[in-house]
Amino acid sequence: MAYTDTHSEIVEACKRGNRQAQQELYSLYSKAMYNICLRMVKEQLDAEDLLQNSFVDVFTKLHSFKQESTIGAWIKRIVINNCINFIKKRRLELVELKDNYDPVAQVQEEVPDSALHVHNINEALLQLPDGYRMVFTLYLMEGYDHGEIATILNITEATSKSQYSRAKKKLKHILIEGV
Repeated sequence: MAYTDTHSEIVEACKRGNRQAQQELYSLYSKAMYNICLRMVKEQLDAEDLLQNSFVDVFTKLHSFKQESTIGAWIKRIVINNCINFIKKRRLELVELKDNYDPVAQVQEEVPDSALHVHNINEALLQLPDGYRMVFTLYLMEGYDHGEIATILNITEATSKSQYSRAKKKLKHILIEGV
């Protein structure tokens, strides 16, 4: 079975309107997609709404899925686009900051091992400003490069890089302070 054929039988059944197949596809991907939504929008209710709206989009647009990638990658793209559109509607502004601006003092300390638990990191991510969290999530967790992020968010590549750098510093600061 080719990599792009993953769950192809389920996808074909979904295209035919099979409700059981739709439930199975939802069960396979909903948890991972919810986690993406939550990381990007921060609020649980917003993440739940975005997840549901994204799966409505998945099932209504499934006929356009050409199996050029995996179904999971295709669903993930829909989820991320919906999250980005949601944040843009809330007027997220990523502004290019001057090089001499540093919102967090240089943190030379190492993050203690006790702070490096999934729960602590997720909590710290939720404390990041929207712009930082968005770029950090897209780059580090979802694997987009800065050029792609710049295009998606309609910012410069330099802004994406600086937002990512500042997000890392702020995240490290939050983790050190929280211990």
